[in-house]
Amino acid sequence: MIISKAPVLTDKQLAEIEQIVGEFGCKIQVIHGAHRQIYAIIGDERSETMVNRLLGLSYVDRVDRMESIYKFMDRRSDLSRHRMKIGGVELGQEPLVIAGHCTIDPDNSAAFFETAAAVKEAGAHVIRGGVWKPRTSPHSFQGTVRSLGFLLEARERTGLPVIAEVMDEAQLRLAVEAEVDMLQIGTRNALNYTLLAEVGRQTAEPGIPVLLKRSRHMGPIDEFIAAAEYIVANGNPNVIFCPRGTMPMLDGYRNHPDEAVAPLLKEKSWAPVVFDPSHSVGRANYVPAASLAAIAYGADGLIIETHVDPISGIGDDPKQSIKPKVLKALIADVRVVWALRSRWQANGNSSDAA
Repeated sequence: MIISKAPVLTDKQLAEIEQIVGEFGCKIQVIHGAHRQIYAIIGDERSETMVNRLLGLSYVDRVDRMESIYKFMDRRSDLSRHRMKIGGVELGQEPLVIAGHCTIDPDNSAAFFETAAAVKEAGAHVIRGGVWKPRTSPHSFQGTVRSLGFLLEARERTGLPVIAEVMDEAQLRLAVEAEVDMLQIGTRNALNYTLLAEVGRQTAEPGIPVLLKRSRHMGPIDEFIAAAEYIVANGNPNVIFCPRGTMPMLDGYRNHPDEAVAPLLKEKSWAPVVFDPSHSVGRANYVPAASLAAIAYGADGLIIETHVDPISGIGDDPKQSIKPKVLKALIADVRVVWALRSRWQANGNSSDAA
């Protein structure tokens, strides 16, 4: 990873670097950070001669060689200074709340628009709404591109950014062309490395934030972080980890809640964590407690399924969506827990506990 003295290299300087690393069978991947560009060496970067030639350039500050399997996502990476701002919230500075329908019902768009207005009133920062939906059965409703128009209309009506899940390259292209504000990669595609790499490429220039959910069957934390590496390694550093419960499920819950992985992720990576309590526990009455636990553990935000009339919704909404009035009360409680956590950390208690 090449760190230049200036935030951005000139075209001439970049060409010179590309020529040098090319002589050693490597190439340069440019990562557009919030405050500076990172120039990553892709390939075998162990050549001392190559590194020395790079260090001899007047505009190169240093060359960092990462031994980690995820050199970009590693918290020692220069990207550790990268910051993301979504819906007026800088992640890490205050809790981000994403809320809305699990699935947009194309035959009842009025309910979605009503929910969008209600979650804004409740204090949410981003509107969620399932356009395309992965389903276990091929006979279940899979979503429709019509709902993308409803999602964009909700953005126009409320002024809030929106997030949509994509499951293949065709949907990705449509979402990027529609200028969706955030993309979600769901649990079934969390290890679809071909798709993750394409997401990185197509979202690199616009810098669209990508919420990457944890696979239901994912094992080590390193596997989750390495999955995010595919997105960043292809040009987009705006990646957010999203734990959402894993298998095997815990009796009474939809999955095995995994809100406790937030500090483990943050020990190894710089990326923010936004927890999904709705899919983790799978029942609306458990969502508030799971949300508060996630914030206490160190999550930077929450993505919560919310519906003005859950029983009339489709998909998972009838069983796990909370109502906007519950969301409003929960957001107030989240801020209290956030303040307590911040005070605890400021006093050094986290490190003292070890």
